[in-house]
Amino acid sequence: MIRKAKERDLPEMYRVYAAARAIMQKSGNPTQWGDGKPTEAEVAADVSAGRSYVVVRDGKLCGAFLLLYEPEPTYASIDGAWQSDAPYITLHRVASDGTQSGVLHEILEFCDRSHKNLRIDTHENNRIMRHLLEKEGFSFCGTIRLLDGAPRLAFQRDRTKETGICKLF
Repeated sequence: MIRKAKERDLPEMYRVYAAARAIMQKSGNPTQWGDGKPTEAEVAADVSAGRSYVVVRDGKLCGAFLLLYEPEPTYASIDGAWQSDAPYITLHRVASDGTQSGVLHEILEFCDRSHKNLRIDTHENNRIMRHLLEKEGFSFCGTIRLLDGAPRLAFQRDRTKETGICKLF
């Protein structure tokens, strides 16, 4: 089950993000979230703003993510090209605690029910996420720069042409 995150979910969300950081570090990606990203303050602010969601299985929170419904400012410039310029939603801070498989797939099915054009970015060293995005039908589009100038690999999966559906939340 996926639902909007609530303030009472924060301790479990912090646990999920800590577990995801540990998984990334063990898999050769120690820098993407190695400095404590996302911070507890960022996670709490996103929950308060209604942009965070959680994945719950068997009553236990096992995943978390952020959805942006407005254009992502760092995606305005790309060294490469997006698949399309149709309206899109952006996934950020996708995390799993590693106890359940298929968390990203479930998140993407949730997104697809409302919007068929998804964008996401990840660190070059995040081999796990890159593999999963390829498996889920995303195309590598190029490199974007975060606000601090750090490069990120940008991906898009635009299924609007397949279905003719492009509905914003």
